[in-house]
Amino acid sequence: MKFRCTLKRVVDDSYDIEIGRKLQQKLADDLRNGLAGGIKRFAVVTDSNVRPLYAEGILSMLRDKGYAAEMFTIPAGEKSKTREMKEFVEDAMLAKGFRRDCAVIAVGGGVVTDLAGFTAGTFGRGVPFINYATTLLAAADASVGGKTAVDTPLATNLIGLFNQPLKVYIDIDCWKTLPARQLSSGLAETVKHACLGDREMFEYLEKHIDDILAGDEEACEYIAEKNCDIKYRVVMQDERESGLREILNLGHTVGRAIETVSDYTLLHGEAVAIGLAAQARLSRSFGYMSDEDVNRTEQLLVRAGLPVRIPEGISRDELLRKLYTDKKVRDGRLRFVLQKGIGEVVQFGENDYARRVSEEEIGAVLEMM
Repeated sequence: MKFRCTLKRVVDDSYDIEIGRKLQQKLADDLRNGLAGGIKRFAVVTDSNVRPLYAEGILSMLRDKGYAAEMFTIPAGEKSKTREMKEFVEDAMLAKGFRRDCAVIAVGGGVVTDLAGFTAGTFGRGVPFINYATTLLAAADASVGGKTAVDTPLATNLIGLFNQPLKVYIDIDCWKTLPARQLSSGLAETVKHACLGDREMFEYLEKHIDDILAGDEEACEYIAEKNCDIKYRVVMQDERESGLREILNLGHTVGRAIETVSDYTLLHGEAVAIGLAAQARLSRSFGYMSDEDVNRTEQLLVRAGLPVRIPEGISRDELLRKLYTDKKVRDGRLRFVLQKGIGEVVQFGENDYARRVSEEEIGAVLEMM
């Protein structure tokens, strides 16, 4: 006997990204106007750095508006993006009486939005969530696409799910409280977007990188909007990363490996910057980039306050081994997204945007760095 379960779905996961300044009140207004439907209970997930700066104010605002809200705080830093920390947040929410009639509000950078979005996707088999991004890195990388995940000792971002938020708020005013190193880290993903999809943006960054680092309002708004636009144009065509979306991993094969091997002493953007420099040199070795293209890419990263060389003390052999934990690996073979000049990536076939690279080929590049 056979019984067929027909479960076809048509789902609209569209959402708005609000870019502006001091958006806490806008969040409150949106909730009052039905952003989360009839939900009255909110779990505010944040980290130890962001809590006193922004999350406590949002928590108070929610309570003042009559919502039942609780704060759940994780230690700041990439080391908190783990299954164990997700379990901590889940257990704490359960202990506070949270059930399926709640929503999650992530207030923080990419670690917080990744962890909170993943938690929301599995808590009660799925509850709504909202992202309130407080860093340039989160604005550039976590605001579009719905990827949520945690890291493990064996691999990064391979345990997770696609989960789209109700809305994303990018509060540019929050960038003013970022340490200079964190602001530079966020710029790595911005440079990546320009390298892979927008030569005009790359040239804008070359002219205005100092303005962005100084907090110029017009320049900051420009990159916030451009980051969203470039990533959206990719994600709308390939939400589940079946091909084209892999281009958003430009620089991340080496970047993620070196971030882990450094035991996270390098910030995510710093590691990605080194990865961008590595893939540019690899692209040049295959004839996809000129010396001038590579130099311009590296010079822009350096001007943004980012490293383009592998730090002392990181083992080349250990780094090579770590490359095999990258999610683009197929059949045990390394695969790299590669830059084509400035503003494009190389397409290798129908819906194929990554090239197989031998250990010897990437090893020679790493040796030079």
